[in-house]
Order: sequence, then structure tokens, then C-alpha cells
Amino acid sequence: MFWEKKLLQWAQEVKAQANLPARLVLWNGQQLDFGEFAAPQVTIKVQSATALPMLLDPSLDHLGEAYVKGLLDIDGRLADIINVSHVLARSTATGTDRLARVARHFGHSKASDRKAIQYHYDVSNDFYRLWLDESMVYSCAYFENGDEDLATAQRKKIDHILTKIRLQPGQRLLDIGCGWGALVLRAASRFGAQCVGVTLSRNQFELATERVRAAGLQDRVEIRLQDYRDVRGQFDRITSVGMFEHVGRKNLPLYFSRMHDLLAEDGMALNHGITSTDADSGEVSQGGDFIDRYVFPDGELPHISLALEAMQCGGLEVLDVESLRRHYARTLSIWTENFESRAAQIHALVDEEKFRIWRVYLAGCAYAFENDDVSIFQVLCRKAGRSAQQIPWSRRYMYESGKPLGEI
Repeated sequence: MFWEKKLLQWAQEVKAQANLPARLVLWNGQQLDFGEFAAPQVTIKVQSATALPMLLDPSLDHLGEAYVKGLLDIDGRLADIINVSHVLARSTATGTDRLARVARHFGHSKASDRKAIQYHYDVSNDFYRLWLDESMVYSCAYFENGDEDLATAQRKKIDHILTKIRLQPGQRLLDIGCGWGALVLRAASRFGAQCVGVTLSRNQFELATERVRAAGLQDRVEIRLQDYRDVRGQFDRITSVGMFEHVGRKNLPLYFSRMHDLLAEDGMALNHGITSTDADSGEVSQGGDFIDRYVFPDGELPHISLALEAMQCGGLEVLDVESLRRHYARTLSIWTENFESRAAQIHALVDEEKFRIWRVYLAGCAYAFENDDVSIFQVLCRKAGRSAQQIPWSRRYMYESGKPLGEI
């Protein structure tokens, strides 16, 4: 049979190149090994012949789609599964992902952005609550010492940001993409700021509003279901955490220009966002189509150089850049562990396809950050063209504020 010969040839090539501890089991019981081993660490079970075209072109997009659609079942530790998938994908890598990415440069509007945000974030609050920390912070944590639990590391991340922007009591803070409100709640209660948080997710808006009310901070925090492009007024400080990935690369100068216009003359802003490590095209090495189709519609990752250029074009001066790639690899590993340990509860909330999407997405992202396929940076900035006299001499103030990070 044609398919059997192709599969055997493929398995032999992978075995010679990579010697993987993985076994392929076909729907008819036939077994093919990708390496020499006593027992496989990963077993890929093909449920029907309809999976074969995807299997013989095993990009991460194809393997992910076959798994999500139930054409494949995979047994083994999730970390081993992701590692094997990456090796298989690299064995037959093509340039098709880059061609597909070109099409994703277009189509960002207020309506499409709102739809994309709601698709990702409005799965359900209970779903996110099962694998995030108690404050439901859905962004990279900050492990100051490396041994913190997730909740502590998330508080430290927020405090690190608010210390970087030198937030003072009474100042007006705008948080673009405020999520479930953790940052604005912390800014108001610990730093004494007057806060506005905006989101396009109705679920986030409703829960964040409820949390503000429960904390008795209605006089200091306002949550809005609003596009950042529709915000008016002036703010002493602006934060944006995990949001600019949704803006679109060609729209970044406009995004930072809007941030500039909302910022007071002596204000400071911080952008915390995921970036590509591909300096040429901003492409992720593999899996971009899968993420766009199933997880983050219309998401685009710029290289850090493009983000910095867009800030300058938008009228902002960059003061400080910090990589948090190791921190996000750790954060995602914890999220993945939480997801796996609560699989039965998560299954009760979402259908099988949604469960598989998120299972492979979280583990795949942990791998990507660990292996420098993607990165993440915090960029501190202010309005360009101002005197140097207000710039701190060093970064020491970020670590000697007198307020220990993460303190409850």
C-alpha cells in the first residue's frame, strides 16, 4: 500500500535522524517505532486513515489540528509529547507558515479585535480560575528568587511594574487590557492610585467590576468595557500587559501614538508583551497557523526591534528594556501542571475539542519560551523630547523602593 510505504519510510528517516523514544500505532494495530528503546515515552495512536496526510506533513499546525479533531490520540508526559512533536515537525519543516502569516497582517478593526478578544478570553471565568492563580492574572509572572509560588510571583510582577513606573498616591493610572482587574486593584489598594482599566472581554469586565465592588474601591477604580482607541483624557501612568499582541504589527505605531496622546507630559508608561525572535519577519518558528485558527485569532508577534521602532514613531522614548523569557517559561509550566492536575474539572466545563486545544497550547507555549522560539519584554517609556534631568541615574530604584515585592 502507498500509505504504508510512505509511513515506513518516514519512520525510518526520523529514527536515523533523531532516534526518538516514540511509537506510532495505526488504526489497524500496525506499529512503527521512531527510535530504539525498551518502552516508548510517547505513543501516537492514529484513529483513522484520514489523519495520514497531516501525519506525513507533520508541521505543528497539522499535528495540533489532528489532535484537536480527535484524529490522533497521544499518550505520555505532556512535556515529552511536545518535545517529540517539535522534532517531528522540524524533520519536514517548510516555508508555508510564513506565507500564511502574510495574510494575518491585515483585518484589524475595532469590531474584529473585539470579536478576537472575546473568542479567547470569554471561554468562561470558571475555566480560567481552575489553572490561573487566585487573582486570575493571565500574563507572565515575575519570579524574583525563582522559588515563589505562582500567586506570589504574580503579585511581584504587578509590584515590579508599578515600581518601575514610579506610581505615586493620587496619580491617574490607565491599564490597557486590564483582564480581571488584578493590576488596577493592586495599584489602588497598595499604591493609592486612581485607576481606569479597559477590556474588550465582557466576562472580564463583569468579574473585574464585581471585584472592585467587593474590595470597596469603587471610588478609586473604574472598569470599562471599552476599546483603548476610544479612551479620552490624560493619565499620569499607563500600563499595558499582554495586550499589544492583539494590535497587529502594522498598527503598532498608531497604538503607541495613542498611548502617547493619553499620557501626561511628565508621565511614564510600560508595555509588557510577547515578541517574536525572528528579526526578519516576526514569524514564530512553528505553530502559527494553529494558534491563529484555534487560540488567538488575528494575533501577531513583532520582533522587539520593531516594537521599539514603533514606540519611537509613536512619539515615545524608551528608558528601559527587560527580558522575562525565563519567567514566562516557568509561568507556563505551572499553568500546564495546573491544567493537567485539574483535567477532570476542566473537562466538565468545556467540550473535548476546546480541552485539547488548550492542553496542547499551554504546553507548546512553555516549550516555545524555554527554547527561544518566542520571548517577552517589559519596555518602560515616556514622551520623547524631554529633558534628561528626570531620568533616574540607574535601575536601583526598581529594587530599593522600600516596598517588598509581592507583600500582601
